[in-house]
Amino acid sequence: MAKILLVDDEPSILSVLSTLLKAESYDVQPVLGGENATELIGTGDFDLMITDIRMSPVNGMELLKQAHDQCPGMSVIMLTAYGSVETAIEALKLGAFDYVTKPFKVDELLITVQRAIDYNKAISENADLKAQLNTRYHLKNIVAESRAMQSVCDMIQRVAPTDATVLIGGESGTGKELVAKAIHAYSRRKDKKFVAVNCAALPEPLLESEMFGHVKGAFTGASSDKEGLLEAASGGTIMLDEISSMPLSIQGKLLRVLQEKEVRRVGSNSDIPIDARVLAATNTSLEEMIKQGTFREDLYYRLSVIPIEIPPLRDRPEDIMPLVYHVIKRETMEGHTPPVLDPEVAAILESYTWPGNVRELENTVTHALTFSQNGKVTKADLPAKVAAAPVRSSTSTGIADDGDRGKSLKAFLRAKEKEYLQHVLSLSGGDKEEAAKTLKISLATLYRKLPENVE
Repeated sequence: MAKILLVDDEPSILSVLSTLLKAESYDVQPVLGGENATELIGTGDFDLMITDIRMSPVNGMELLKQAHDQCPGMSVIMLTAYGSVETAIEALKLGAFDYVTKPFKVDELLITVQRAIDYNKAISENADLKAQLNTRYHLKNIVAESRAMQSVCDMIQRVAPTDATVLIGGESGTGKELVAKAIHAYSRRKDKKFVAVNCAALPEPLLESEMFGHVKGAFTGASSDKEGLLEAASGGTIMLDEISSMPLSIQGKLLRVLQEKEVRRVGSNSDIPIDARVLAATNTSLEEMIKQGTFREDLYYRLSVIPIEIPPLRDRPEDIMPLVYHVIKRETMEGHTPPVLDPEVAAILESYTWPGNVRELENTVTHALTFSQNGKVTKADLPAKVAAAPVRSSTSTGIADDGDRGKSLKAFLRAKEKEYLQHVLSLSGGDKEEAAKTLKISLATLYRKLPENVE
């Protein structure tokens, strides 16, 4: 049973909220005034605190700061009777999970409370969630050898079971939609729809109609009622890709959907309740757009409850060859032997800076596989731009370089063994049994010697 600390300086509000939450089987501790709540926050006994912002002498913002310092595992929901966007945004900046304005809708409050409890539970049970997945750092279709991508996978595992909105950032081609699909796949909504919308691909009137739907006669050509994508995704997940391209007029309507959990079709006067989890993605700094006045600050903080940043491929070279093997395996027809990579090709791929990120790598490998002959990928099979790229002086088959200075003999040999294992594995197209035969070791020994988290 989740424990909730309820703080307000109005006895009537305390009584109503306490009765409401207890009816939902929550263990509620009502406290009159912020001053009386300070001693309870540090106990760590609560999963959630719901506090009014305007109180004296200790207000809700001070309680939020105290909770952040003393009990970071506790979620906080702010209540405000003033509907002040500035105050609410400041609370979100300081770590509040969400805010609800007075007079509040009962359903809206209960949904927000449940989301906060679910998120808190997901964080606290993170170790158990990891154990339930097939592998720790290899979610479906996501290869993560680098620490940076392992952190991304950790975040996916943590947020997937919740309904929190997630803002996925990263350069074009880093795999933002793949991360969004992974969040959906490991959520309780996995059996429902996943709907992706490219906000940059549609002009404003069409984007508005596609997202919110329209009624017959709303505009020229609207010959019948049409369900919007937010409605279509109800029960599931909707991903708003390139959210930075969304016009300000539509941003305001989206903010209302996130706040009210209702959508109004173009040309209609009635609202339709929806239950769609919203994920957003951007390759542009929304903070800079806020400064320029082209993106709403209140919408930004509604979307970025949980931010996930995907690093560019050039900053995580450890992922390059595992991604190459992954694409080769994916593109090889069942029953066929994957082609092997010429060592020179592997050196080129590891040295290239990949300005187009994972998408460019996938296209490059697909191009090479298309033109390869006799079961081997050579430099001639690579796109001209990639093949012409300079190769670093030290490759995976080198003996020693400046990076090896200071290593013990044992550490140096282990590193070179790892490189050779990866090299043989690439030559076998990722087939571990074939690699074990080539190395003249058992399959069990190969698995034991493989670098951690390599499939």
